[in-house]
Amino acid sequence: MSTTKKPKKYTGILLHPTCFPGPYGIGDLGQSAYDFIDFLQRSGLNTWQVLPLGHTGFGNSPYQPFSAFAGQPLIIDVDHLREMDLLLPEDFEDMPTWNPEQVSYGELIEFKTGILHKAFERFYDKDYEDKLTSSQELMAQYDDFCQYSLWLDDYALFMAAKDYHNGLPWYMWTKSLKKPTDASKKRWSKKLAKEMEYYKFIQFLFYYEWMALKNYANTKNISIIGDIPIFMAWDSVDVWANQELFLLDEDGYPTVVAGVPPDYFSETGQLWGNPLYNWKKHTETRYEWWINRIKQQLTLSDFIRIDHFRGFDKFWAVPYGSENAINGKWLSAPGVNFFTQLEATLGYNLPIIAEDLGEIDDSVVELRDKFGLPGMKVLQFAFENPEENDFLPHNFVRNCVCYTGTHDNDTTRGWYNNCYEASKDKLRRYFSTDGYDICWILIRACFGSVANMAIVPLQDVLSLDSWARFNTPGVSEGNWSWRYKQEALDHNLEARLYETCKMYGR
Repeated sequence: MSTTKKPKKYTGILLHPTCFPGPYGIGDLGQSAYDFIDFLQRSGLNTWQVLPLGHTGFGNSPYQPFSAFAGQPLIIDVDHLREMDLLLPEDFEDMPTWNPEQVSYGELIEFKTGILHKAFERFYDKDYEDKLTSSQELMAQYDDFCQYSLWLDDYALFMAAKDYHNGLPWYMWTKSLKKPTDASKKRWSKKLAKEMEYYKFIQFLFYYEWMALKNYANTKNISIIGDIPIFMAWDSVDVWANQELFLLDEDGYPTVVAGVPPDYFSETGQLWGNPLYNWKKHTETRYEWWINRIKQQLTLSDFIRIDHFRGFDKFWAVPYGSENAINGKWLSAPGVNFFTQLEATLGYNLPIIAEDLGEIDDSVVELRDKFGLPGMKVLQFAFENPEENDFLPHNFVRNCVCYTGTHDNDTTRGWYNNCYEASKDKLRRYFSTDGYDICWILIRACFGSVANMAIVPLQDVLSLDSWARFNTPGVSEGNWSWRYKQEALDHNLEARLYETCKMYGR
């Protein structure tokens, strides 16, 4: 009899922290986050998948952050700041009334930024220091964070300089900062010293709170799957501080930008607008920036999903200024060389999930499989195509991650209500069902598959319709804003999830 140990099966929920309930207009890293971890454990689940945790910019998309390393200030726990006496009751007298099921980013950013500045002023005030709870310990931890976070100075200077230039993107700044040198950084760091200190402070708070939450999750045997976008926003510290690593002209403008050709999501493709990598320069540095980025993300999570994995094999390059992504072309990237170097640095069995959706050819599959990376299987896609396809559960391999849908899909209920009758007919015949409890039909199929990982969005667990959709690709407004109410995660839901996990040996 074989004694080979079966690989652990990971089963969990896809949910961004902004979706948590709470009184401050957006989900945060406070009590609701800990309650969610407890809910996962009681439900028999062992995995939580998040979207990118970065400091978002215009449009509030987690996939267009200001930094590859900095965290999202908007999810810092306000109650934690109150407990440390960095915030006082009078600081909340003018707090808006929030919609508990929707993030209103305009009002929220103004309120949360104001609150964080008040907390910083008390932290920065030496006369106030003796009044703070555990001030000496807090200052020591802050000093350590600043010393060991090698990305922090560039980030803080970038954000402070952005404020100084009234929010303009870096390629429209004054000449001495547009192409930074060590000397110009030093001059501007002296000029914007206090402003930089604020940004260092909020990153300290984010990392302090996130690592506490991650440690709590791990003690409950919950693994966290993080997410990183393959490309960086043009207006980001990473592009500004490392211009030689991107395909830019002399004025800092991209020569070509990222996107994808026409696909399931869009007839004209998706024009993301991100500057593309100068892979020759990355290769010359032995991928130092990329490896540092992945190492950093693996301190924040146990696994990472890399969005648009195929960009490591070939990437769709669209001439800068194009109206859509139709007239791009495929260019090659050094995927095998990169992942070989990554393995040499991090070791084998890379804890990486390859987002391999969209237009995928044999070379992408070969790259994924050469390094043993699990790909993604989305059950909604299995029934969009009336023909045999790789998204049908009977075609799964074990080394994959099964989803009912992703953050880019409609909710399963919304999808089913709006899809073609031929798709509904195929699904009903495949599962021998009338389609009444459609979300849980696909959840059971996901959990019952051979996939080593099975992840479902919370919206599907709650059987919600299209109003709860998190993102619609190609639509600029109304995304990233859905939240759930605390009472939604009740004991009946826990029991149903627990029984489903037990039924399928998860």
